[in-house]
Amino acid sequence: MANKPEEKAHELVPAHLSEETRDGIDIDQGRKLFRASCDFVKGVVGLQHLPPADRPEIAFAGRSNVGKSSLVNAMTGRNTLARTSNTPGRTQELNFFNLNDAVYLVDLPGYGFAKADPKKVRSWEALVRGYLRGRPNLVRVLLLIDARHGPKDSDIEIMKLLDKSAVSYQIVLTKLDKIKPDEMEKVAANTAKIASKHVAAHPDLALTSSEKGWGIGELRAQIARLTSF
Repeated sequence: MANKPEEKAHELVPAHLSEETRDGIDIDQGRKLFRASCDFVKGVVGLQHLPPADRPEIAFAGRSNVGKSSLVNAMTGRNTLARTSNTPGRTQELNFFNLNDAVYLVDLPGYGFAKADPKKVRSWEALVRGYLRGRPNLVRVLLLIDARHGPKDSDIEIMKLLDKSAVSYQIVLTKLDKIKPDEMEKVAANTAKIASKHVAAHPDLALTSSEKGWGIGELRAQIARLTSF
């Protein structure tokens, strides 16, 4: 553990999964974009309340407690920008964040929780599905999956929805610091195999740890490139 976090992240990335994070990415551009102002805009509970589609959007999706809020906070360098909670289903809205007046970051409601009111779950699912299917400026969805568990059935269902909606998405494995490197290799390989069967899935995985900072610089740079910053 003597290496710097981003050096350690590179060591953990399997060679066949890391082409995009090793080549052609301007880390400085990503750092510059995420060093700019980033403010909460609004929480949306109905599609009629969406902000104007006047800039690129990057959405963060994933199971409840997968670490979406922690990743948003780590990428922006603001510990309290997105709310984190140990209570499944706390994020019940589409939360929009204005990054540098150039990009919207969108934190989607978590899915896969069992204790929430079924009526609320259906309402949240309808909101997310409507957003994913109809948002013209949605550049990419970052689909977060806990590296300790790999893809679950609910993740596969979201992947199918994204395929049908023709929405480009990239799988982001989170909480890499919670598992051993050999376990990570197995989970990453299995996740990549599953992703290869889905037409809208990006071929490369993003491997991260919000707590250790692993992979954060590369993910920032990818967003900067996608949004032409």
